[in-house]
Amino acid sequence: MRENFPDFAPLLWHSFGAISSLLQEICAVYPYINPPNLTAHQSNRVCNALALLQCLASHPATRSEFLKANIPLYLYNFLSTNNRTRPFEYLRLTSLGVIGALAKTDEQEAINFLLSSEIIPLCLHIMESGSELSKTVATFIMQKLLQDNVGLEYICQTYERFAHVAAVLSTMVDQLAKEQSLRLLKHVIRCYQRLSDNSRARDALRTCLPEHLRNGTFSRLIEKEPTTKRCLNILVQQLSLPNQPQLPASSTGAGGGGTGGAAGVAAGTGATTAGIEISGNRGSASSPVTGAGVNNNSTNSDSTTANSNGKSGNGGPQKSPDDGQ
Repeated sequence: MRENFPDFAPLLWHSFGAISSLLQEICAVYPYINPPNLTAHQSNRVCNALALLQCLASHPATRSEFLKANIPLYLYNFLSTNNRTRPFEYLRLTSLGVIGALAKTDEQEAINFLLSSEIIPLCLHIMESGSELSKTVATFIMQKLLQDNVGLEYICQTYERFAHVAAVLSTMVDQLAKEQSLRLLKHVIRCYQRLSDNSRARDALRTCLPEHLRNGTFSRLIEKEPTTKRCLNILVQQLSLPNQPQLPASSTGAGGGGTGGAAGVAAGTGATTAGIEISGNRGSASSPVTGAGVNNNSTNSDSTTANSNGKSGNGGPQKSPDDGQ
């Protein structure tokens, strides 16, 4: 629909009662989440409503108002579920598609909203326990947050945040050594590479980077993926080099400057797409991949370049690399 009607999102947003009706569809299934009694028909109805919300999240004319209305928060209940049945999995996957559409824009307003609204722990939870497809979209969202300088600085601001992300990524690498999913591995490697752009995170990764990423476990898997192979080589090379000494602060100008902190992101827990397209296609219980907008083609590596947003910030884990490892 979005392709046939480019102005569909603004028309939907300004249609009297339309957004209220969509939110009512979403809220109507809350009582069926816990205890888990969601049916396939209920899941299908909500996935259709979420597909329309994804159009609003993707369109530049409605995205800002979409965020100001805090509409993504209505989806977080679906992301926190642990139920692995199909109705819940489709609902979780389509909700991730809406969040992924926001993260894909690389707009600072969207990144700041996601960082301040506790999306990071929800993504980490799915990265640990979701299906492969849900893990892939959640890791893509994490990658997009890390590729933003504010996102990287936020995650590396405290040791606890960095350690949580690093622990989940390490668990995923151990699982990937057995399951060998290239589609998921791409995003995991890009997350590690971006973390290594932060000096303190780089120090910690020297001791906690999984051995599977060093010893050639995935060499055959990424042999035909030059972009992913290059990212892994850059990561290993960065961790093998000593940190450059910090330059002393300039003695000219106003005294006592110093560097900034975490760029004012509210404390919370919490590029070109690397093989994932978040689309506005209609989601349904019979088509979870379409609902989440995930491109199943894991061989299209040339279009999956990791797009770093410049130099990393000065924030980082506040403890020494050996602490908590």
